[in-house]
Amino acid sequence: MSGGVPDSEVRHRDGRLHKMLRGPRPEVVPTLVARACALVGLLNVAAGVFPRFRHSRMHAIAEVLPGALGPFAAALALSSGVLLLLLAHGLRRHKRRAWRAAVVLLPAGAVAQFAYRHSIIGVVISLALLALLLRHRSEFTALPDPRSRWRALANFVLLGAGSILLGLVIVSVHPGKVIGDPSITERLEHVLYGLFGFEGPVDYYGRTSWTVGFSLGALGMLTALTTIYLAFRPEHPAARLTEDDETKLRALLAKHGSRDSLGHFALRRDKGVVFSPSGKAAVTYRVVSGVMLASGDPIGDVEAWPGAIERFMDEAKAHSWTPAVMGCSETGGEVWTRETGLDALELGDEAVVDVADFSLSGRAMRNVRQMVKRIERNGYETRVRRIRDLGENELARIQRAADDWRGTDTERGFSMALGRIGDPDDGDCLIATAHKADEEPGPYGDLKAVLHFVPWGKDGVSLDLMRRDRSADPGMNELLIVASLQAAPKLGIARVSLNFAMFRAALARGEKIGAGPVLRAWRGLLVFLSRWFQIESLYKFNAKFRPRWEPRFVVYRSSKDLPRIGFAAMQAEGFVTLALPRFLRRGTPQRRPCPHRAAEREVQAA
Repeated sequence: MSGGVPDSEVRHRDGRLHKMLRGPRPEVVPTLVARACALVGLLNVAAGVFPRFRHSRMHAIAEVLPGALGPFAAALALSSGVLLLLLAHGLRRHKRRAWRAAVVLLPAGAVAQFAYRHSIIGVVISLALLALLLRHRSEFTALPDPRSRWRALANFVLLGAGSILLGLVIVSVHPGKVIGDPSITERLEHVLYGLFGFEGPVDYYGRTSWTVGFSLGALGMLTALTTIYLAFRPEHPAARLTEDDETKLRALLAKHGSRDSLGHFALRRDKGVVFSPSGKAAVTYRVVSGVMLASGDPIGDVEAWPGAIERFMDEAKAHSWTPAVMGCSETGGEVWTRETGLDALELGDEAVVDVADFSLSGRAMRNVRQMVKRIERNGYETRVRRIRDLGENELARIQRAADDWRGTDTERGFSMALGRIGDPDDGDCLIATAHKADEEPGPYGDLKAVLHFVPWGKDGVSLDLMRRDRSADPGMNELLIVASLQAAPKLGIARVSLNFAMFRAALARGEKIGAGPVLRAWRGLLVFLSRWFQIESLYKFNAKFRPRWEPRFVVYRSSKDLPRIGFAAMQAEGFVTLALPRFLRRGTPQRRPCPHRAAEREVQAA
């Protein structure tokens, strides 16, 4: 309830409240303005860099377009062109600050057009575009993206590198005006001096030296000013799960956690959350590269899902983020698409084993049975317990081992990883360990492998991570999964969610008799990609345990957003890393590996 009004009534008050969400709003004006800014920016950069362009018809056109600031052609056109190029992306995304910058820049351009060139046409065009921006100011209301002062360092490095490269072009495009034959080292030295406003070793005939120096100085000033602005502007940190949010989510999971095997992963503390007006449902998310990624189904009462989804879409709209959902169930996909007008695409299948139906007997389980027996004969034993039943010393040893056995420098995981082991609030989590006494015990005693499961309601668990000592025998995953399934009845567990198999249905159908040429070609491509991503191997690994397959979907706004969503998802899962070096990332939240990716490494090792 929200003030005594059910979610269903809130949604339908005053007609169809979700009509605004059915399909993207028209973006003609922002797109047009963004393209105009980008075009003018490119023309101005070209006017400032290439001498011949400044005497061409294209430059004559460029000089009457907004942003070309008169007779300073080389330097002012260059700096204004770079600024307009930087603004174009923000205008296309409806960003309010980009709109404000353009509103300031265009009148300045109009004044310069009239004061320096007496160009009435240039002034009219500048003011016309300014009027268009003011007329449609309601289109540019998006709030800033999550950011920190590390953006200042990134800006300094990237824009500084770009200024050096562009400076080398500026220094080198005047071959007929250069005095002598300066080497590439001297040219680079001239650029570096010029960015700081000093004369370098390269000299030119006539006014060319002044023009080059002014252009390099403008680039250096632009780099410095933007870096200073980013360093001193207020931070707008990414959303994080607060203690109050976590408490509310745990209460929802206690009532409705059995519906989705990924529900407990909503408790990752590097996610944000939005609640429905009644507080009965919530959507957790992370923003990556302008994409607002939700994971799994909404948490809570299904009847209240639309209210949480509406809040999610409102947040995405307020910041002009691209909304997307990774790994939702079929029911979740139906609700998302019905309430928002988004589309859904099957991404793969989750392997779920019903404990009552699991057995090692039979021909189908022969390979698993033989592997487990062989490992047990080699002296390995297993233990399956709740986190709350572990002693402090043993838990600390398991945590250290899990960190050291990670296998990569990059933590991976988002939609199917909790990001921690042994938190006092996670006492219901399940941990399976493999042990073998060695003649010379290692730093972790007899511990050889770890599997960590999170709760799935009151009678289920969902696989979180897999780690093992690389010196242990292959097959640790099979051993611990079987041990967990066999111990499950004593722990009150009726179902176990294993790994997620990407494009599982295509692999399974493509190898059957009667599969068409398109399906066979698609399967062939997936098999080829499995050389790097272990797609087929992971599917076959999951299939060993004879699970039932539950489809999972990605929900998206339009087909053109899929590449961007895919790249953002790879960043969120840790497959692609665009971050500062590790030694500069103190205090940043650590991410745990996605279980299906951890299984890929284990499958390959086995």
